[in-house]
Parts: sequence; structure tokens; C-alpha cells
Amino acid sequence: MLLRALKTTSALASRSFWSHVPMGPPDPIIGVTEAFNRDTNPNKMNVGVGAYRDDSGKPYVLPCVRSAEELLVSQNLNHEYLPTHGCPNLRQAAKVLAFGADSVAVTENLVASTQTISGTGALRIGGEFIKKFHSSKAIYLPTPSWGNHTPIFRDSGLEVKSYTYYKKDTKGLDFEGMLSDISQIEEGATILLHACAHNPTGVDPTPEQWNEISQVVKSRNLLVFIDMAYQGFASGDLEKDAYAVRKFTEDGHRILLAQSFAKNMGVYGERCGAFSIVGESESESEAAALESQIKIVVRPMYSSPALQAARLVSTVLNDPALYSQWLVDVKGMADRIISMRTALKSGLEKEGSVHNWDHLVNQIGMFCFTGMSPDQVARLTGEFSVYLTKDGRISVAGVSSRNVDYLAHAMHTVTK
Repeated sequence: MLLRALKTTSALASRSFWSHVPMGPPDPIIGVTEAFNRDTNPNKMNVGVGAYRDDSGKPYVLPCVRSAEELLVSQNLNHEYLPTHGCPNLRQAAKVLAFGADSVAVTENLVASTQTISGTGALRIGGEFIKKFHSSKAIYLPTPSWGNHTPIFRDSGLEVKSYTYYKKDTKGLDFEGMLSDISQIEEGATILLHACAHNPTGVDPTPEQWNEISQVVKSRNLLVFIDMAYQGFASGDLEKDAYAVRKFTEDGHRILLAQSFAKNMGVYGERCGAFSIVGESESESEAAALESQIKIVVRPMYSSPALQAARLVSTVLNDPALYSQWLVDVKGMADRIISMRTALKSGLEKEGSVHNWDHLVNQIGMFCFTGMSPDQVARLTGEFSVYLTKDGRISVAGVSSRNVDYLAHAMHTVTK
């Protein structure tokens, strides 16, 4: 009897360990997809998820990636661990892609880097590195910013703050407000910048504005952390989309950089990215020291990165024929998204909308801030089965020649 009572008490005690844990709030993006999947309307649209779709609305495997897969299979490779900081060929190619082959940071070996679990992993490693080694624990994000930025840096132990970025009235960049806020950030703090295709607004500074932002940031002696998740995917031009990274490096900023190959190579589930820090000029030893400490940050987090991801991306970046094909592939994706922006604006005008929709084509990249209110979004979903986040952001990648007129009609109906 005593033994049975002890067993019962022990079982009850073990079940009570987690009774205090509350139900977490649902992820807004996942919630949109779940609601979409339950909808039986044949005209339903999911323009909430940030993944590219072809003009048939299907997931798209880039031809260059398919060719790389076939090449790798033919090589009968093993499945050994990668080093803690990842595949050397990938890391070098990622540096060249971001900074340019002729960049002093590359030619003088000033860049410390590691392969990461896509862009999210790169950001988290950067957050951990800042917490461990930088004197200021404050990081400033644009308002708005990607929804995952705040929890990534908050959970890294940093103090997350904000600066002005988007102007609702114009649905564009609040350049004056941005510069004003940056000029008042305390010296030594970290500022996060989106290299191109700002998520969620699709609003980017012009090259001339980037030049001015660089000087204001430099005057405040801020540590620059650039998130580049869409190189090539934004404009279709790898060089153009890397302007901010290269300009800030050229201006002497010792930037931190998070790269992702999810969007521009379509390898979402492979989880491939890179994190880099530019060290001081004429100091390879500093880059070596930085890299040694990056590896120490990575080791207890996940030990080593994904092997198949590294092989796929490295093969595309380092094989001349596949690289040339990639340039065609990534431009094709960017061009399709740009054409859908134009078609949506045209469709709204044909519907007779009296609103100014220029921002649809002035913004760039996968996402568009439509300017629709939460009530209008609710109507769009309830009456037309068009699923998107409450802030009015749509993923233009979910729009096709088959449904763009339907979306234009729906948007006109709820905004007129």
C-alpha cells in the first residue's frame, strides 16, 4: 500500500512540474496559413507567407539548384560533420557576394565569418556576440521591422529600441524622421539596417539617402548590423541590392552582416546563411580573433551547421555555369514580382479606385505595405478569402496572373 501511494504521489508530482506554463500566443503568420488551409473557397488566396511561388502558385525550385542537387548526388558524398564555422568554400563565396571581389575587406582578409542556420541564425549569433563583447547592449530597429527581429535580440540579452523609418501618410520612407532619430542615438549603440527589400514595408532608401545615412551613423559612432535577406531577389541585380553593405564598408564602418540564401536561392528548408564581422584594416589578426570567438558562440548553440545546405549553395556560387544560371533564375523571380506589382496597381485603377496606389510599384521586394487598415483586412479575408497579416502587408510572391484581378477587385471593394 505504501509503495502504491509513493508511486501515485511521484506521478502526480511529475505531472505538476509544468502546470504553471501558460499557452503561448499563436504566431500571426502561421495562424494566417492555418486559416487559409481550412477555407473551402476555390478563389482563396494566401498572401501572408514569405515564400516565393511561381505563376501557378506552386513552390519553385530554381533550375540552378536542381542541377546542383543532381551533381551532388552523382558525387556519392559522405555525411560527416562540417567544422563549427561551416563550409570554407561557402563562407568565402558569401563574402565575395556581399562585399564584392575587389573589396578591401575581402582582399585583405578582414572579414571573420561563419555559416549559419539561415538569416535567423545569423542574427542570433550576432546578438549573442554583441552581448558578449560589445560595451553597449542597446540595439535600435527600424519602425516597423521584421517581426522576429525583436525576439531574436531580446532573447540574446540586448535592449531593443527603435528609430523612425516608415511614413504612413506617404507609404514611403520617413527620411527626415529617420535621420533625426539616428542623430540622437547614444554613441556606441548598435543600429540594425535592412540592406534591401525592407521587411515588412518594401520601402528602401535610395543610394543617395544611404550615403547620407552612413555619414549620420558614423557621426554617432554606432555599430552597424545589416540584415541582408534578399540580395538579388529585390531588384534582380546582386550588385545593386548590395549597395548599402558595400557603401558602409567603404566608408569605414566595421559592420556586422547577416546573410540568408533562403529567398534568393529558394532553399528555404535547407536553412543556409552566413554571419560576418568586418575587422580593422591591416589587421588580419583581429579577424582571426573575431572568428575564433564566433566559433565559441556557435559551439554550444548547435555545434555545426547544415551540410546539405552548404553543399547546394556553395556549388551554385562556385561553379561558373551554375552561377550564371543563378543570375538568370534570381532575376526571373524578381521580375515576376515586379510585374505583379504593376498588374495589381493597374487592376485597381481599372476597378475605378480613386486612391493613389503608386506605392505598390515604388516599394520593392517580396512584401508590400498596402496601407489597408485592420478592419479592411478583416473584410478582405471574411468576404473574399484573401489571407494576410492584420497590418495590411501582402506577400507579392503569392500573387499571380491568375488571381491578380481577383485581388484587385477585392482590395477595391474594401477600400472604396
